[in-house]
Amino acid sequence: MIVIHHNPACGTSRNVLEIIRASGATPLVIDYLAEGWTRPQLLALFAAAGLTPRQALRTSKSPAAELGLLDEAVSDDTILAAMLRHPVLVNRPIVASPKGVRLCRPSETVLPLLERLPPGPLYKEDGQMILNEKGEIVD
Repeated sequence: MIVIHHNPACGTSRNVLEIIRASGATPLVIDYLAEGWTRPQLLALFAAAGLTPRQALRTSKSPAAELGLLDEAVSDDTILAAMLRHPVLVNRPIVASPKGVRLCRPSETVLPLLERLPPGPLYKEDGQMILNEKGEIVD
């Protein structure tokens, strides 16, 4: 089972979802903007991904600056509390699979989480090739 915490308005998130589906997997898609987050859920995801709330904070196209969250003196607990009130503050997409949990930015970071790679060629949202026509990862 693969779970993607997804924002359908985000190009990277849409691309990661398509990569997962192209691999043959049928992920559980959670629209976290509609569903929101719980504190235990975020703590578990961040711990599994090796992230702190600050590392997972979306700083662009979010209210992070307006909320004063960019100051280094702001604690992780304060950032986490803000993420619960404003789900958009969590960077996306976060993908969980039996192989691990990752914040999948850039989109090719999802590849190690998949049981099998999708057929190539495969491209990122910006047109850059991720997998060649042989299905091999392009560096």
